[in-house]
Amino acid sequence: MRRVNVSEARRQLSRLLEEVESGERVVISRWGKPVAVLAPYGEATVRRRLGLFKDQARIVKDFDELPADLAASFGMTPP
Repeated sequence: MRRVNVSEARRQLSRLLEEVESGERVVISRWGKPVAVLAPYGEATVRRRLGLFKDQARIVKDFDELPADLAASFGMTPP
């Protein structure tokens, strides 16, 4: 990965873009600290699949009920 400072990036933007188009990444630094990365633009290739965990989990009937011992540990009184 190549590093350039801001003034060099301004002067050589066209050349840097050619390098990026060929697959290289370029880090742009200001005062020696990285502030940006020039990288090839690409569309996301991985699409999320809906329903991946369908039928693998269930919510029990007493889901909303807080057990008395747990309520007591929080200093609450159970309903």
